[in-house]
Amino acid sequence: MFLTGRQADILELAKAEGRVLVEDLAARFSVTPQTIRKDLNDLCDNKALTRIHGGALFPSGNENVKYEARRSIAAAEKQAIGQAAAAMIPNNSSLFINIGTTTEAVSEALLDHKELMVITNNINVANRLRGFPSIEVVITGGVVRGADGGIVGEAAVDFIRQFKVDYAVIGVSAIDHDGALLDFDYREVKVAQAIIANARHVILVSDSTKFERTAPVRIGHLSQVHTFITDSCPLDNVRAICAEHDVRLVETASKAPHP
Repeated sequence: MFLTGRQADILELAKAEGRVLVEDLAARFSVTPQTIRKDLNDLCDNKALTRIHGGALFPSGNENVKYEARRSIAAAEKQAIGQAAAAMIPNNSSLFINIGTTTEAVSEALLDHKELMVITNNINVANRLRGFPSIEVVITGGVVRGADGGIVGEAAVDFIRQFKVDYAVIGVSAIDHDGALLDFDYREVKVAQAIIANARHVILVSDSTKFERTAPVRIGHLSQVHTFITDSCPLDNVRAICAEHDVRLVETASKAPHP
């Protein structure tokens, strides 16, 4: 594949940040949005990027995006999702929070809560909450992944199974069009499955870029959660799954929950 200088720069930006947007690129390179769209189409046609509404993602296929890059993907959307999830969790509650940048956004929004017990396999969440005396933090045992601070493995699963909590806040790497919830690491999936099984109310938090991605390992199905919070849900069949299984769909971009 032959790349122009601008296309090579776009690809490097996508590698570094995980996502690029047409309007941002047009301003950066002082060209029209139409020119950028053509660049992105060329890159996507050659499988270098994956097209999404308003921009493109790196990488395509079922490769995972590096953790620091994932933090910057849909950051504002994740913040709004985190605030919406935190608003549903009352004081004096117990909850699980699993691995992911969106679940970390939820933990950020919980800092003003009182008398919480948070059980997590996410070192970043534990580190963020540990300085707040009104929040008791319990961290699982297991194998620590150096890439993202997630704790996985059978020890984490066994630890989770000791609890029955009020809420679980879970994230996923991808959501298939049939409602399957997907991830990359089978060890992480086993922990997530234990979390779902041991919570009275499961809140799935995921920005809309997850509809554009795929991953090889199945966590479960959208019908297993009670509330799904996203910035927007562009798929009618996913909306239908939520309606059929009494999953509350909350779209933060519209500020309007769907029953």
